[in-house]
Amino acid sequence: MIPVISKLPQTGTTIFTVMSALANEVGAINLSQGFPDYDCSPQLIELVNKAMQNGHNQYAPMPGLMALREQIAIKTEKLYGAVYDPELEITVTAGGTQAIFTAISAVIHPNDEVIIFEPAYDCYAPAIKLMGGVVKSLELEPPNYRIAWDMVKRLINNKTKMIILNSPHNPTATILTKEDIDELSALVKNQDILILSDEVYEHLIYDGQTHHSMARYPELQQRSFIVSSFGKTFHATGWKMGYCLAPAYLMQEFRKIHQFLVFSVNAPIQHAIAEYLKDENTYLSLPDFFQEKRDYFRKGLEQTRFELLPCSGSYFQSVAYDNVTDEKDTDFAVRLTMETGVAAIPVSAFYRKGIDRHILRFCFAKRQETLDKAVDRLTKV
Repeated sequence: MIPVISKLPQTGTTIFTVMSALANEVGAINLSQGFPDYDCSPQLIELVNKAMQNGHNQYAPMPGLMALREQIAIKTEKLYGAVYDPELEITVTAGGTQAIFTAISAVIHPNDEVIIFEPAYDCYAPAIKLMGGVVKSLELEPPNYRIAWDMVKRLINNKTKMIILNSPHNPTATILTKEDIDELSALVKNQDILILSDEVYEHLIYDGQTHHSMARYPELQQRSFIVSSFGKTFHATGWKMGYCLAPAYLMQEFRKIHQFLVFSVNAPIQHAIAEYLKDENTYLSLPDFFQEKRDYFRKGLEQTRFELLPCSGSYFQSVAYDNVTDEKDTDFAVRLTMETGVAAIPVSAFYRKGIDRHILRFCFAKRQETLDKAVDRLTKV
């Protein structure tokens, strides 16, 4: 064997892959990985088939199909009042994770410091490390996981290059408030700090609350990469379709990486989504659709011994299990899968140091019958 020095020596297979594989192995209900168990719109599938039949099966333009970028621009202005140039400021990507990796690759140099908030989606830190950057993490406290901005201020120095935000947040289901935006704006004012805003759950906001996209605020928009996901929005995570918004000077650097990473993404699906987006109800109806699932699942979980944490957005529900066992969350998640037949994600997996606060994350983007079966099994724990 030829010796290889690993660039990510501490990194193994993601917890999502591990738990989904275990669920499949033992026949458990998979509420671990974040994907629906129902199909996407038949109309959208028909549009994809139509695009294929019409011959749209070769490379799309590197930044994405112009018709799709134009619809993204219309959608963004309609929702947030922000104007993005489809030609220079929008790029279609192979999912949200690729967009995140590309943005980090484009601007992070060795020894640049990047602030992240833990628990955090597990792709942030590895991408930063691969670029030679330094991860500066701030640990958020349950049950509300609010950002302590005075602590963020202490982390900032002349090496700070970027702050990564995620709202609605995975795994905690919290959202940024207007107070958070005000604190962030004051913090980065007159600083050369970029923002990477992971907004893949932008349409999954509940109880009439507002999604505070970076696009809403000109002083933040001009320094932000904003990432979104059609896979999350349109119940088609396997299509791996997303996009990035950024001012032209940042998007220019983003595309330098994008063109050598994937070049372009699935052409017929781009044609289909461009047509599908013309009906704004395809995304405006999502908060009610998912809030109904959230409320149904929470009502069911109230019959169990789990303690429900707040859920203001995303399609995840976290629970504390101190009333059940004092096992490590990784051990309990495995036992729950094997003995009870319900798979969840241990939230310690979202901390680089594996901090265990006895919390599990369930995905409720499932059919009602799936949620019923899962709750029935969880009431027996």
